[in-house]
Amino acid sequence: MGFVDYSKSTKSKDYRGSTSFATYMIIGPTCFFLGILFASFPYDFPLLWSKEPVGDAYYQQLETHLKFMHQSPPLIGRILNIMVSVGFTGLFVKLFRPSEANFLFDGASLILYTIGVAVYITNTVKGLRTISSGLWETEDFKKTQEATVEGEFVLGREDSLKVLAASNTILALVLIGVLVLQAGQWYAEKRDSDEETATVDKKEPSPSGKAAANKKKQ
Repeated sequence: MGFVDYSKSTKSKDYRGSTSFATYMIIGPTCFFLGILFASFPYDFPLLWSKEPVGDAYYQQLETHLKFMHQSPPLIGRILNIMVSVGFTGLFVKLFRPSEANFLFDGASLILYTIGVAVYITNTVKGLRTISSGLWETEDFKKTQEATVEGEFVLGREDSLKVLAASNTILALVLIGVLVLQAGQWYAEKRDSDEETATVDKKEPSPSGKAAANKKKQ
């Protein structure tokens, strides 16, 4: 923890706090991805939260939807990668020679953000590739109900779609955690500012006190 600058406070000129541009570089992509996950929630809800049985027609509809998303133009994937990079850039900027507050709030945000990216790469991207490959429609899979892709065992269609839905829920919780930490940093800064203002007000005499002191001098 030697890289933490303990001499830096919220009043320092080079302090990158909750109102810095780097914070908006974090909040912007986080809200962007939460919007995407919210758009997917109507598809995920029947798989995870509904007690009613899910018919085969629903799985077919969901699979078609996911294939359409994964097979979208390359520009869509590039925009997603850019937004991920913007979030990481904002976190790294705030963690350059960080204060103790940056180390606590932004360091924890970086951990959560990295976990989210790892879940996206290992679960979401891999699941979308499996769906687009049409693996479950092959004759070999229909006979054995088992398949491997690049040496890894692949689940059946229903289980794979449920894993994708669960991954979306995990991603949403992780991203909300990032927003909570950034809001916590803002609250901590506001609390310090209020305490400092209260301390200054206690040290300065009131107008009536000043008038009484002037009369005594006269």
